[in-house]
Amino acid sequence: MSGNYVPLYRKYRPQTLDKLVGQEHIKKTLTSAIELGKIAHAFLFTGPRGTGKTSTARILAKSLNCKNGPTIHPCGECESCRDITNSVPIDVIEIDAASNRKVEDTQSILEKIQYVPVNGRYKIYIIDEVHMLTNHAFNALLKTLEEPPENVIFILATTEVHKVLDTIKSRCQRFDFRRITTDDIVKHLRYISDEEKINISDDALFTIAKNSAGGMRDSISLLDQLSLLGVSKQVTSEDVNAVLGRISFDILNKLSSKIIDAKPNEAIEILNDIYNSGNEPLQILTNLSEYFKNLLIVKNCRKELLCELTGLNEPQIEELSKQKTMLETHQIVFLLERITYYIKEVKMASNQHLWLEVGMIDLANMTENTTLLDLQNRVKALEGSGAVPAPRTVVQAPPPPAPAVRPVEPVTRPAPVPPQETPIVKPEPQPEPSEDFTPPPVSRKPDGNDIQSLWQTLLMNIKSPATKALLNLASPVKISPDEVIITFKNDKLVSQINDTNKKQMLVEAANTMFNQSDSKVIVRLPQANDAVVEKKKLTVEEPAPQPQPVPQAAEPQPVAVEEKNVPSKNIEREESDQEKMVLELFDGKYIE
Repeated sequence: MSGNYVPLYRKYRPQTLDKLVGQEHIKKTLTSAIELGKIAHAFLFTGPRGTGKTSTARILAKSLNCKNGPTIHPCGECESCRDITNSVPIDVIEIDAASNRKVEDTQSILEKIQYVPVNGRYKIYIIDEVHMLTNHAFNALLKTLEEPPENVIFILATTEVHKVLDTIKSRCQRFDFRRITTDDIVKHLRYISDEEKINISDDALFTIAKNSAGGMRDSISLLDQLSLLGVSKQVTSEDVNAVLGRISFDILNKLSSKIIDAKPNEAIEILNDIYNSGNEPLQILTNLSEYFKNLLIVKNCRKELLCELTGLNEPQIEELSKQKTMLETHQIVFLLERITYYIKEVKMASNQHLWLEVGMIDLANMTENTTLLDLQNRVKALEGSGAVPAPRTVVQAPPPPAPAVRPVEPVTRPAPVPPQETPIVKPEPQPEPSEDFTPPPVSRKPDGNDIQSLWQTLLMNIKSPATKALLNLASPVKISPDEVIITFKNDKLVSQINDTNKKQMLVEAANTMFNQSDSKVIVRLPQANDAVVEKKKLTVEEPAPQPQPVPQAAEPQPVAVEEKNVPSKNIEREESDQEKMVLELFDGKYIE
């Protein structure tokens, strides 16, 4: 009994072009080519799986090799047609490129090309999944594909046409197969159900078509599996979801209502029921993400497009229409962003159920989570209208207060030592200081924590916790709008930043901190002069007090002076802060 069973997708495979479903543009083109006798020597069929590429290739081969052909209506009775229908043709060679991808396999094919057909007019090579061939195999095929023998036709089929060499594509007539619409799939499934006496509801057929991603073969295979349930009862959409392992729309609707109403307790109860029924955390979040995606479409698209865009029926769209009034668009987008975040966390977590529950509680507290988002949107609206200036997004460290200038105190000198007899020295007159003379600024090195404060401010703008934890291992050398330099003691840590998107996250954080768009960030190993650079670049310039103009003397008189170095152990000088500044400024020394 089992030996006579034929799967439905093979039993209902189209045998002529007019039976091909959902590819009207291809049917029309190939029909015209056959009727006019303009048959290309190479075809390239590309499109998603299950859309009819291999079936069309067989139909084309049958139309060309039929004893009544070339014709668009092959008889199906001649030897050539029967062989193709039964998948045992002599002149039609089907090759799986995934298992015959080497250059040796291609050369073996090319050696047999020179032989003439046995029963038909053409020897037709159907190479499925041609993108799996190696580059050497493509190159070996290239010359023959460009100028094949008159009785040889190549039909190449692939789901990933971008992997096929351009030189191959340029030598073929290309046909792009589209995803079959949900309505076309439902009509064809209803036809098969009636022929096979399968008791199945329209909603179930719609659910099958919606989950087939536009592929007819997958839809028919699922219908074949569900036909075993339709012996004693009608197959419903719940049965389809159970076979697919999907969560039904009604359950997702209840769960989403608790999220929207901010009822985390009830949301957790529904979530546990879904989890205990055998659904995995990743699957639950994925289905919930698709639900809110459909809600976003219902809120923002025209009604006549909703069925096609969402893949839902009218009652389901009505339920979404009730919910769309309870949320704004940015709130739905916020929910989708949070669900996407928890999908990533669940994929990497060892305890997936824990992160599933954490995510559900977070989503159910959406009102609190979106408060900040609402405030940000209001601020942006005010900024756009010019009501308030745009604030900087990063709190800058306040500048250190300028030190108070102490008043000049009179210098008290000890009694001078009696001078000995020395020659009279006439001092050279000193040039008068100009009115606009300004002494050079005195550099003061800031507190050692200043660069660390800037570094911590920069880290606050890193959103990824993992990246922030990695950057905490770095040592900042320079933090300024001109450039940011940090060092790691390990080559691997330097590469981990420079060779991933963590470098871009650091650049964006610097842009945010300094309110610019072209920050330069350097991540490297420590260098010997890092301490010198830090000292030189992190000094804070302070204005020195302006000296008062010195009144001009009438005429210098000769004065007998003696310059002595008085040991500090004999004479103790009480130098004020003002004296120290002047001595340092003019590189002077005391003259007794």
